[in-house]
Amino acid sequence: MKLKRFLLRYYPPGIILEYEQGNELHTKPVDLLTLTPDTDVEVLVNTIVRHEPLISEQRKPQVRKLVYKLIEKLESNEAQNFYLFKILRAHILPLTNCAFNKSGDRFITGSYDRTCKVWNTMTGEELLTLEGHKNVVYAIAFNNPFGDKIVTGSFDKTAKLWNAETGELLHTLRGHATEIVCLSFDPTGAIVATGSMDSPAKL
Repeated sequence: MKLKRFLLRYYPPGIILEYEQGNELHTKPVDLLTLTPDTDVEVLVNTIVRHEPLISEQRKPQVRKLVYKLIEKLESNEAQNFYLFKILRAHILPLTNCAFNKSGDRFITGSYDRTCKVWNTMTGEELLTLEGHKNVVYAIAFNNPFGDKIVTGSFDKTAKLWNAETGELLHTLRGHATEIVCLSFDPTGAIVATGSMDSPAKL
């Protein structure tokens, strides 16, 4: 086994070892779940090198640098302040899901009221109401990173594709025998995957 490179994992904290074995690349995590800003870095680095055969003594400076990066990230997270920004009276019945577009300036909500709504994140203004499902709208998604289409999945066994700018219904996707409970676009935005309580996933 030959160590090729280190990869940093910020959450949960850890270092990923990418190594070669039999002409194939593999990865192995070194979990640092108890890492805090008060951790003794030298003790931790020595422990990692002692217990991980892939890491030689010569790699200590790299490991030390990665640990300090993780601690820096932890400290920046501790400094963040979160506060209640806005409360929206979104639907007349309970919500099922929400999803943001890539830029974060719009988000969508699904509900038991059989609709999906599009919102302006900063102002809280309702931009669109997508109506057409005959049962609970349970799964929703933007086609990120583009954000110009929305797909909704419902307990009515259908998924619907919408224009995110105008609210126009573009397609109704049928084929599942029971409720649609999850869905997603592929990275190109050209394919939609749906999952249902009937067990199969469909593209």
